[in-house]
Amino acid sequence: MTRIVQGTPVKEIVGQLRQAKGYYITNTARDLSQSDFKNRILLHTDLLAAPSREAANYFSLEITGGASIHVDILRKQVDPFLKLRKLREKMPDTMFQTLCRGINLFGYRPYPQNVIRATVREFAKYVDVWRTFDFLNYVPNMIAVFEEVERAGKLNEPCLCFSTGPEHTNDFYLAKAAEIIAVTGEDITLCIKNHGGLGTPVRIGQLVDALKQKYPDVIVHYHGHNTDGNDVGRIVEAVRNGATIVDAADAAFTGFYGPPPILTVVQTLREFGIEPACLNEDAVIETSDVIREERQHYAQFESQIKGFQPTVQIHKLPGGAMGSSLEQASKGGFLDRVSAILHKELPRVQKELGNYWSVTPGSQILWTTAVSNVLDGERYGNPSGDLRNLLLGKYGPFPFYQPEEWIYEKVLGENWREVLKEEGGLEKSADIDLGHERYALAEAIGSEPTDEQLILYLQHPNDAVDYFKFEEKYGQVYVLPPSVFFRQGGFAPGEKIAFRDCHGKEHMIEIGPSPITDTGETSVYETVDHHQVIYTFKAKAVQGVAGSDATLSKEEILDLAQAGDVRSPFSGNIVEITVEEGQEVMVGDRVAIMEAMKMQTPILAEMAGIVTGIIAKKGDALKPGSKILKIDKN
Repeated sequence: MTRIVQGTPVKEIVGQLRQAKGYYITNTARDLSQSDFKNRILLHTDLLAAPSREAANYFSLEITGGASIHVDILRKQVDPFLKLRKLREKMPDTMFQTLCRGINLFGYRPYPQNVIRATVREFAKYVDVWRTFDFLNYVPNMIAVFEEVERAGKLNEPCLCFSTGPEHTNDFYLAKAAEIIAVTGEDITLCIKNHGGLGTPVRIGQLVDALKQKYPDVIVHYHGHNTDGNDVGRIVEAVRNGATIVDAADAAFTGFYGPPPILTVVQTLREFGIEPACLNEDAVIETSDVIREERQHYAQFESQIKGFQPTVQIHKLPGGAMGSSLEQASKGGFLDRVSAILHKELPRVQKELGNYWSVTPGSQILWTTAVSNVLDGERYGNPSGDLRNLLLGKYGPFPFYQPEEWIYEKVLGENWREVLKEEGGLEKSADIDLGHERYALAEAIGSEPTDEQLILYLQHPNDAVDYFKFEEKYGQVYVLPPSVFFRQGGFAPGEKIAFRDCHGKEHMIEIGPSPITDTGETSVYETVDHHQVIYTFKAKAVQGVAGSDATLSKEEILDLAQAGDVRSPFSGNIVEITVEEGQEVMVGDRVAIMEAMKMQTPILAEMAGIVTGIIAKKGDALKPGSKILKIDKN
């Protein structure tokens, strides 16, 4: 059977898949990185793996999209477009695949139509397969992506997000498939996106069979997670019932919450007489041999809770959210309460909010709501702005049933019916002036931005600007291996660090000496490949208690707000200040928007008056009690 290579026309791809005798494999390296390593796998590691992954003859390599684009610029200081170009140099034939959240693109909330289309056009220059989903399975939210992917001549892979419960029947999913095919036609690959690793093998087999019986010419691609340790069983039943493509990953990096190992899938299906199409098993083994030693340097990003979680069938938290949620619990000091959140409150919230699909951004809404309900002790007493938008229908209609009235009242207030009538409905963001956005970015970075920089800025404005400034100051750091990039504990004076970059070139870093001058300043000498740089640090001032931010309780923050002193109610970043000095505000008016845990929350005025001072600005990282702005009575 001939390998499908990047650049093959869509009709030829689909035609070859329809004639396949066995099954194809997608290596979901991006999903593995997100689920088991908090999206921290570096380009350096992927470049080491690239030659053997290229030789493995996969259907596709999922290597971008989802949360990875944000984490690339935020935590790994690498350009997502540069990553794709560098990998393409080493992988000329492999189709690259992305995960796209429909109107949420690679972010966490809806974008204007012209931003969606511009983003897809730019990434489609590098990405061959577009796996697109909507967390409410609301097909209109995916249409703009479908259209631009088709225009670019790339392969559409629409998703049926899968979950369990009495509402999640074959009839429901067949109806959704009909909606999708009415838009895209049958020259697609249709993905069953089992992001939580839910259901039994039998249940997945039944769904695949139902889809193939109704749409025999539509290619089914099964994607799942191994959170409960049972995804190999689901894959086997998917293939036996007609799925043509399945997802798995490199054994050396597989863990608990991502995809299962490729060879385990192959060996199990071989017992049923089913062989993978084109797969080079020696290259699969070689990939793990090449990158195995890299894993130790990512240990700090592995889950705080080890082991499989069969209870995912209860709480339904997706693999991609497990690591980040547990990290939040660890940093927030409530890891000991995770069991109560996962096994009691989260399933309860899931049912109360409509039993929709726990995948971004819906999974963040469910998780943050459950956490707040448990930690604050008052259910729905501290709703996020995104929960409010969900109830207002800003993301789309609830697929099965709406929450009970008391939840609307708790979140939207006593006059919730009026609020729902005035503000409810799908959020239709007007097109923005891309020329104006380009000018704003140029002002922020001091140079004319490229089209790729503009796209990243449109997705994550504050973090993109910070990344562009970092790259201008420090250069491209993707050549650093994880042993250096993620090194913990600092560097000792006199230490020498030898490493080989992803191109095989040897490097040497020498630290020190570090003399202290008469003025108390410290000069640190750093030599990289015989090029010396001296960094001078001023003597550290002794900090007194005066002027330091006091720790304020939730009640104290509210009391201050009612007196016009608006403070941050939690740790987070300022997304926007929505008022100006001299502006009159009423009680309940939005004065700022803050973001934490990927969720945006409006900050409302608790006192009527005039805004007389704005202390915080867009992009500021605030702690609970940090000052935002001042309101004085008229």
